[in-house]
Amino acid sequence: MKRIAAMAWRALRGSVQWRVLWLWHATFMVGVSGIVKDDEGRVLVLRHRLWPEDRQWGLPTGYAKRSETFENTVVREVLEETGLRVRVRDLVNLKSGYRLRVEVAYTADLIGGDIKIASFEVLEAQWFAMDRLPEGLLESHRTLIQKTR
Repeated sequence: MKRIAAMAWRALRGSVQWRVLWLWHATFMVGVSGIVKDDEGRVLVLRHRLWPEDRQWGLPTGYAKRSETFENTVVREVLEETGLRVRVRDLVNLKSGYRLRVEVAYTADLIGGDIKIASFEVLEAQWFAMDRLPEGLLESHRTLIQKTR
């Protein structure tokens, strides 16, 4: 039986094999966050409109699009949410174990632009010193920020 299965698998080839694997295995959304710092070492933190009122502050974040690198997701999300341009640096977090989601976080440096808020998603964007982060900051994001000290 194993030999027949192996022969059938080899006969499928390329894209058909990938489609079978995709259907067979779990599929996840990937949430990507950026820990963006300016030249003074301050962190960009956003007050998100769609988050619970007691936990509205958090990092720029969003979901990766199909065939988009996680680094490009950070660049796109920061630009969409704030109008700022960033250069992505280091991977600081990769976490699975959620039901349908994987979380990824990168550090990034500000390279240009002026803050222009995407009012649908974001209420406010501010730079905070690492030791003066706002109340109501999502605890997991506070932990990510502290990892980059």
